[in-house]
Amino acid sequence: QPLLVESGGGLVQPGGSLRLSCAASGFTFDEYAIGWFRQAPGKDREGVSAISHTGDTIHYADSVKGRFTISKDNANNRAYLQMNSLKPEDTGVYYCAARWGLALLSQEYDYWGQGAQVTVSS
Repeated sequence: QPLLVESGGGLVQPGGSLRLSCAASGFTFDEYAIGWFRQAPGKDREGVSAISHTGDTIHYADSVKGRFTISKDNANNRAYLQMNSLKPEDTGVYYCAARWGLALLSQEYDYWGQGAQVTVSS
């Protein structure tokens, strides 16, 4: 069955960097768009970035533009979110998700990972 597993979360100081990975299995990865979402304590889950199945269409939330970079490795069934210049407001649980179709920042995804905690604090 489809499975997405995030890794790479942790505690980082403001201004620091983290790279999240999403390992996929159980479905044809190169036919699916990937999205990254996050949920801060007490807030709704929000879209952070999305990439099309080929990697040629990418979207970012305004709050992360210029700081985060999404990528997709279809040969190895992995997706990544490079996060630079991290701020305390980036703290939350980060989820990767897969959908057959367009890359979206909304929640209409078919498969979801279990999430990885990212904490930005001094």
